[in-house]
Amino acid sequence: MLEKGLSSQSRTTVTNDNTALALGSGDLPVFATPSMVALMENAAMTAVAAALPGGSTTVGAEMNVTHIKPSGLGAEITATAVLTGIEGRKLTFNVGARDAEGMIGEGVHVRYVVEREKFMAKIR
Repeated sequence: MLEKGLSSQSRTTVTNDNTALALGSGDLPVFATPSMVALMENAAMTAVAAALPGGSTTVGAEMNVTHIKPSGLGAEITATAVLTGIEGRKLTFNVGARDAEGMIGEGVHVRYVVEREKFMAKIR
């Protein structure tokens, strides 16, 4: 059952593959903002997965984040998502990411509950 307060964490290590340089979002070998966003989305998805009806999943619809500071190669990154709002199928999460030095990013993420088959039927 979906309820406010559901939470999860996702972790990664900064490697050459998830840097701004590799993803083209910048030209420095630091943890890329798109990588941070994906990690936050994964934490949100995971936070509610077990509480969803059979055949359902969530899809990301909105992300409003600030990337506060860089993290270099080898840094361990942990993203946390906490479900803070439920409005029908719309789920709102507070998200944050940290490395060993502290907060590197934070924001709000919106996901929607969808039926897998119905959603995929929209793809042509």
